[in-house]
Amino acid sequence: MASNREDTGRRADRTATVLDRLFEVVAARRDERPEGSYVVRLLDGGWQTIEAKLREEAQEVVDAARDESDEALAHEAADLIFHLWVMLASRGLEPSAVYAELERRFGIGGLEEKASRVAVGDRSDRSNKDDEA
Repeated sequence: MASNREDTGRRADRTATVLDRLFEVVAARRDERPEGSYVVRLLDGGWQTIEAKLREEAQEVVDAARDESDEALAHEAADLIFHLWVMLASRGLEPSAVYAELERRFGIGGLEEKASRVAVGDRSDRSNKDDEA
């Protein structure tokens, strides 16, 4: 029988595989540009279209978390990840860059990690009063 740690590792591998497969499909649509592709339509709409859709999906995740079932939340979270992958593909950024950043943060508390970005003047920390919790 597998230990919990081993089982968690296998689950994480399957999850990464699904996320990577999804990105491969998005990147293929970007590169091959098949007629009738939703990804192509988003990309052709440019940055504003992708940004608006990502914001919309993020709001739907928040709304589902507050008001809907776990299944609805999972559905909306999947939509958000899909649209995030479209945004990354539009920039030519691979999910491996996101995975590496998450890996880098393991073992570092969230507040400590955020403080380190502010301390070195990282402009990616665009916090506002809504971010404070």
